[in-house]
Amino acid sequence: MTVPTSTDPVVTDPGPSDAAPTAEAPPGGTAPGPTPPAGASPRPARTVRDRVLDARPVLVPLAAVVGALTVSTALAALAGATPVEAAVALGEGMIGTPYAIGSSLNVAAVLLLVATGFLVAHRAGLVNVGGEGQICVGAVAATAVGTTLPEGVPPVVALPLLLLAAAAGGAAWAAIAAWLAVRRGVSEVITTLLLNFVGAAVLVLSVHEEALLRQPVTSSETLPQSAPLVEATHLPLLGLPGSPATVAVVLALAGAAVAATVLRRTATGVRLAAVGRSRAASLRLGLPVDRLRFSSLTTAGAAAGVAGGVLVASAPHVLDDGLSSGYGFSGLVVGLLARGSFTAAVGIATVLGFLVSGGINLQLAAGVPASITQILESLLILGVAGTAIWAVRRTPRRPRRAHARRPRTGTEVTR
Repeated sequence: MTVPTSTDPVVTDPGPSDAAPTAEAPPGGTAPGPTPPAGASPRPARTVRDRVLDARPVLVPLAAVVGALTVSTALAALAGATPVEAAVALGEGMIGTPYAIGSSLNVAAVLLLVATGFLVAHRAGLVNVGGEGQICVGAVAATAVGTTLPEGVPPVVALPLLLLAAAAGGAAWAAIAAWLAVRRGVSEVITTLLLNFVGAAVLVLSVHEEALLRQPVTSSETLPQSAPLVEATHLPLLGLPGSPATVAVVLALAGAAVAATVLRRTATGVRLAAVGRSRAASLRLGLPVDRLRFSSLTTAGAAAGVAGGVLVASAPHVLDDGLSSGYGFSGLVVGLLARGSFTAAVGIATVLGFLVSGGINLQLAAGVPASITQILESLLILGVAGTAIWAVRRTPRRPRRAHARRPRTGTEVTR
């Protein structure tokens, strides 16, 4: 018998119990997959319920839209229009003519501006409900500039001045609520909501008092509105044939793109997100929490103020007491439904903008009150919120992992 030395390789012949199990491929087929280890439970097959839960991001909005359209169609029928007539009138008002498309895009631009400001404030944990009042004050500030500039000012100077004045007005109005929230701890939801009524009153006062912005009264038929803005402050058209779409569409898209880039790819966006998640932790990290919260809410007000400037700089280029028409609250809806996504905000603002234009034609062509479109919008919001809550509650909880308990020792004290 030879004893192996340290330089001789030792070869062992594995027995049947040591050999790794191998699977031979059948003739003309493929080799089967690896055999699962002993004791491992097989992966459960996906059920229909699992597939439905995975499709919630598509099914939830779809169910809300179908339900809202069904109820709105029934209301239109009660108002005296058949479902076909109501659908045709709504479609023509939305996309029937180039003029309808351009008007819808202008409304969508205003809603997107308000929603962009809302998303900026929401990133810092603040909720700006004051878009309506900020639009009104921004429009008043823009009108004060647009009616006093001399005629010789070029548009490249006059239009930016008007938009800057509108942004300053909206930011100053939001700064009231921001200061109360930062210094006094007052909820910004309450203050911005109440400031809406004050802002609307400021607009009404401005167009009814000759000492402010009302045009000179020449007869009893003179409307309570401002004098027309100088031509240099008018928003230029996009140049589409037969379309009233203005550069406000480009301005709103650019504002949303800039805000998305700042919030997602800069240190300021990271700081705002940190403040929104936990103010206490942000203070421990040394972040200027009060300054970040104040600046985010005033930025939201500036965006809504620009929306007011866009409205007053569009046709008919005057300020009247019905300027806003609920754009602030509709922009708030866009921001809430977008859930932090600027891409979603663009899509939702476009849908609501076309819906508003379709509602006007619905009233003119089918004799149905235009308020049905507002009911449709409200039902859509309630449907999305309700079905989303239902979907979350129906989601099965993940099983908790079993952790090995540490054995007790004699030194531990049992409470």
